[in-house]
Amino acid sequence: MPRPLPTIDVAAAVQRAAALCVDHKANDVVVLNLKPLTDMTDYFIIASGTSDTHVRGLADQVASELKKVGISVYHIEGLAQGRWVLLDYVDFVVHIFHPTLRAFYQLERLWGDAEIMPVAAAAVG
Repeated sequence: MPRPLPTIDVAAAVQRAAALCVDHKANDVVVLNLKPLTDMTDYFIIASGTSDTHVRGLADQVASELKKVGISVYHIEGLAQGRWVLLDYVDFVVHIFHPTLRAFYQLERLWGDAEIMPVAAAAVG
């Protein structure tokens, strides 16, 4: 699998993506550090929108703002439906849920051994 993020600071990109979610009114934004648990990816960012439209808008905003600073999404799932959008950046994955699906899938519980990272308020500037 190609590594589209070879020259960026992954932790800074994760904080930027999480802060973008917060700035655009996502609910319950959580960053999970998965590095000690899996080789699949280093971080999950999990957030909730308030509606399908909000979920799609959040995903579009994160993808477009990260692209402006040279961070391109590798793969996107679920954007058309807006119930659960997955933005795969290889080294981190952004999950934006409709609240009912987030409660159903409970990724935070599934990855309960992961360290929860604080979202830095100044990550977007």
